[in-house]
Amino acid sequence: MDEKKCWLVVCVQSNREKKTYERLSALGFESFLPLQEETRRWSDRSKKVQRVVIPMVVFARIAPSERISVLRLPSVSRFMVLRGESAPAIIPDAQMERFRFMLDYSEEAVEMCSERIQPGEQVKVIKGPLTGLTGELITMDGKSKVAVRINMLGAAMVEVPVGFVERI
Repeated sequence: MDEKKCWLVVCVQSNREKKTYERLSALGFESFLPLQEETRRWSDRSKKVQRVVIPMVVFARIAPSERISVLRLPSVSRFMVLRGESAPAIIPDAQMERFRFMLDYSEEAVEMCSERIQPGEQVKVIKGPLTGLTGELITMDGKSKVAVRINMLGAAMVEVPVGFVERI
């Protein structure tokens, strides 16, 4: 019997994201930890560090029969579920691909917004490092941003000049 693997949101203990990601990978699971490099400055030095984009969350692409072995990891608390449901919420493959693409190629910091944002115009990025990314054009705090919605988690947004996008 061939079970379909789906992307699930694995909720982990605070500051255990990297360790859980490493354990999932070592066990052979396809997993994804959204990290972004940023420069931290102190009074005497500055250093590039990996920042976890969504705290206490790791994504794992697993089949239903593999869920229990993921839940047995000491740092895993649960799978994220939709309100009123008991089954783990599934993140569609297309959303994960767009989110991963945004993190991999964005030169700007990707920020997560969990509050409800008004639907924006469907656009495709035609210039710059994010060329080919599709999402919604949203204006926030007077800045144009391309947003990729992720079920249950809100939207991942990155600042993009208006001239770099075209309507779909």
